[in-house]
Amino acid sequence: MFANLPLTALRAFESASRLLSFKAAAEELSVTPTAISHQIRSLESWLGVPLFQRLPRQVRLTECGERLFHSLHGALLEVAQSVDSLRPQRSGANLMISTTPAFAALWLVPRLGRFYARHPNINLRLDTNCEVIDLQQDASVDLVIRYSLDDYPNLYGLCLFDECFAVYGSPEQVAQAREQTPTLISVRWHNSKLYAHGWEAWCDKAQESWMQDRPVFREYDEEHYALQAAIAGQGLVLASNILVSESVGSGLLVPYRPEIHVDGAGYSALCVPGRERHPPVRAFFQWLREEAQAAGHPMLAAG
Repeated sequence: MFANLPLTALRAFESASRLLSFKAAAEELSVTPTAISHQIRSLESWLGVPLFQRLPRQVRLTECGERLFHSLHGALLEVAQSVDSLRPQRSGANLMISTTPAFAALWLVPRLGRFYARHPNINLRLDTNCEVIDLQQDASVDLVIRYSLDDYPNLYGLCLFDECFAVYGSPEQVAQAREQTPTLISVRWHNSKLYAHGWEAWCDKAQESWMQDRPVFREYDEEHYALQAAIAGQGLVLASNILVSESVGSGLLVPYRPEIHVDGAGYSALCVPGRERHPPVRAFFQWLREEAQAAGHPMLAAG
């Protein structure tokens, strides 16, 4: 059935497509760039269609190349995982998770002890970065947790929960806010599309006159700094109900007018299709689902 498949050329194509570089594919496969180019040209000749656009300093997949890459990458990944599962068990399995610094610090890390207790043989590493990682190109990352308004039709995903923004502060600051205009704490959002003019939207909905009163603003680059400022009594913070949940649960922060909130985006756990069957990834997906449900966050349907 598979006797005529050009497996060497297909492996070269998968590497060059994922890295978008013949030179990088050559380094990964320990061959020369000329060998990679020859393998891909022979594959294109065998198929009868071009797979790459050769540009002056880069290569780009054609539509046919994109179709082949997505099916081939998932198939090779599944084969690699099946082969790995047959080997004698090593001391532990590795799992690389990428997410934002705020989600890691305020939601994920405080709960990870329960994951470690259940899966002591999984070595989990966290990469915290606000830049969006292309999972099709970076095979070192097993799973990402993203905060976004977008859909990801080319990835396997679990939609964890929707988010809303409300106002929180220390008990003393919340009590004072009923008598006088508070200091307002905000965040410089990395993606302004996600939540623009947050305080204005909340004050309009709450019919509070704070914005007309010219309040003092304290602004921070990250959500966890803003929450720490609110915990320290520096003012009220407009914060995600997801990221503030630990602080509210411990009594460090309390909501001000909790019935008033504005919509945010959603959190999703995503991986390359096929990778969700890899045991460490499958275990992490299951644990995430249980933690989201236990925290009382409204979950969305799985993707």
